[in-house]
Amino acid sequence: MNRLVLALALLCASALCAAQTAPKPPAPAASTAAANKLDRVEVNGGPTANSRRRNSTASKIVIEREDLDRYGDTVLGDVLRRLPGVTIGGRPGRGGDIRMRGLGSGFTQILVDGERAPAGFAVEDLPPDQVERIEIYRAPTAETGARAIAGTINIILREPLQRSNNELRFTVGRDRGEPQADFSWTRNLKWGGPNGDEFVGAMSTNGGIHRRFNNIDSHNRVVDTDTGEVINETVQQGQSVGRSTNLNGNGRLRWKFSDTLSFNLAPFFALSQNEGSSQNNAVGFTRFRDVHGESDGRMHNLRVNLSASYRPTALETWDFKVGRGGFKSTSNSQRHESLKDIGIDYEREQDDHNVTTDDQTSLGAKWSLKTAKEHQWVSGVEHEQSQRTQVRRTLIDGVESPGLQKFGDTLGSSSQRIAGYTQDEWSPSKIWSVYAGIRYERIETQSDAAGLLPDTRNVSQVTSPLFHLLWKPEAFPKDQVRLSLTRSYRSPNLNDLIARPTINTTYPSGPNLPTYADRAGNPDLRPELATGVDLSLEHWLPTGGIVSGSAFVRDIKGLIRSRIDLETVPWDNTSQRWVSRPRNLEGARTMGMEFEVKARLDEVWEEAPPEWQQLLLRFNIAVFDSKVKGIPGPDNRLDQQPRGSLNFGLDHRWKAWGQNFGSGFNFNYVPATRVQQTENLRREETSRRQFDAYLSWASGSVRDGINWRLSLANLLPRDAQVTSEATYVDPITSHNLLTDTWSRNTTFRVISLRADMRF
Repeated sequence: MNRLVLALALLCASALCAAQTAPKPPAPAASTAAANKLDRVEVNGGPTANSRRRNSTASKIVIEREDLDRYGDTVLGDVLRRLPGVTIGGRPGRGGDIRMRGLGSGFTQILVDGERAPAGFAVEDLPPDQVERIEIYRAPTAETGARAIAGTINIILREPLQRSNNELRFTVGRDRGEPQADFSWTRNLKWGGPNGDEFVGAMSTNGGIHRRFNNIDSHNRVVDTDTGEVINETVQQGQSVGRSTNLNGNGRLRWKFSDTLSFNLAPFFALSQNEGSSQNNAVGFTRFRDVHGESDGRMHNLRVNLSASYRPTALETWDFKVGRGGFKSTSNSQRHESLKDIGIDYEREQDDHNVTTDDQTSLGAKWSLKTAKEHQWVSGVEHEQSQRTQVRRTLIDGVESPGLQKFGDTLGSSSQRIAGYTQDEWSPSKIWSVYAGIRYERIETQSDAAGLLPDTRNVSQVTSPLFHLLWKPEAFPKDQVRLSLTRSYRSPNLNDLIARPTINTTYPSGPNLPTYADRAGNPDLRPELATGVDLSLEHWLPTGGIVSGSAFVRDIKGLIRSRIDLETVPWDNTSQRWVSRPRNLEGARTMGMEFEVKARLDEVWEEAPPEWQQLLLRFNIAVFDSKVKGIPGPDNRLDQQPRGSLNFGLDHRWKAWGQNFGSGFNFNYVPATRVQQTENLRREETSRRQFDAYLSWASGSVRDGINWRLSLANLLPRDAQVTSEATYVDPITSHNLLTDTWSRNTTFRVISLRADMRF
């Protein structure tokens, strides 16, 4: 199997150089009729990714359909992973949470069609086939929002097709030998009016069936550092299998009521169902634990946005929008464990049932005006209201958990957000563009009292001044310099605010360990405030390639980080327990640099061999650093922030044997991470290396026929390991103890074949 996969990879790579030597069939003699026939010419006058990026005053990267399709990715995170400064959590080849500049957990703002992602939306679960393009802002703007300390990712869902009426795709693949299947369909809509353009739009839907295997392999050791004695050592091994089905869809419909007024309807839905099973054994000094688990869950997310655009003049626009959405998630899990400890046999059953519902309503209005003096004013207001209900029930051996029963089964909460902003983008000359804006945002979160939980009310309000400058030196027309001075913030999320506890199932009762701590919220959290500076230089090459470099600094005040402390808790009356709660620290500073080259090889290497000159080079490298105040160094970095990332790839297209071919590869590297999270807790993560390749071929034009794409992700799998170390004082013996826990995640190569049809 390894030889077969490596052979396929070499085929993709060698095809890059084989294009020039491939035989070309002789051209057939043209008949008189064929000679008089004119070829079809299609002209697309819309903005390109390069023009969107080059003309934006704020620093921006744009990814369009060609980049989304190139590697045949089935998860959006794998597309973003190849961009400068973007890293992905989770196992290689399967996507994960998205982190700009190495920062996750709310530092990166996710927008869908320019609006904050609805409740329950997970961008890593959105397939690329649902996306038209992605816009990445390195610094916030007043219109897009200031909750973007690391940056903003704006996902634009599918729009009407440019060259066909239908696009149909089927993908089959294997992930560690487990079958995978996906499909997508996009169709244009157009009817009404004398020209058939009164109602225009598109609908897009996609679905998939996946089965994935994961290993369970962890090791835990407790050492008395005063005596050197190993107090306990446990090895846990097993496996889990997950099965999931999903169906997503979105639509766009524009009704041109008159020359000055139009309406837009944009529905969106996401449905998923998953099942899983796991089995693992934990072997310790004096005990054996056999654990079996079963789980199932369902989720649906529905949303409809209605907007109206009124243009009284060619230079003035009024936009109004209203959105309504709902999210519901239901999960059930059963855990059966057998424990044998010093002659004592113990059987335990735990059933967990969770239901979360969220209703959300949003309103917005925006006014835009272009003046004769190159000013573009934009002002707007936003309002968002959400209601959430969480029902949780835990049964242990058929009886409700007495500890959790004290907090009630049902918890209701609400959140209200209001925002107002104004901004002016001004071009006083051909070489200068200036952006100045200000945004005010207020978020109020409340939860109803339940059991022992107190009423929770948290208010965060932030005023963010924002400034961007674009300079196009007259002596260097291909160069651009950008400078941004901004204030951004991160507000506490709902789960961090509500004090309702979550008990670790590895140690459901009695003393637990710091690395297996319970979790609870903190209603008194304040938002994190960040003052930022961004500087970038872009050099555009003659055929549209780009060489760019950028640097950034963020000073963060009130950094939110979870701390683990030994507490007397109301859910355990027999002993104290280690509990992880989020708290505001003094602050932190993060900085970094990013460098990117995206160009044809002969643009950056004049002496390149002729057969290599048409290769498309993609290279980027990023370096990050951070320091958290109040935590001892030298590894007092922000959580899970790597020291950088690197991507290197080549792509090529050619014609041979009557076929249109394309091939390429990409190598991604993220160095190992070592973070001192608190005074007594450290976390390490091994480096990540991922090699992807693809080979595509099609007969005829892209418009007609079937386009095939063979994708090979994570070709050279490498296990990933996470290690946590905690030091603490035993409350009974007063000895200093060290808890060392590591888990190894096996990664797998993913192979898929996609058929793409347009008609």
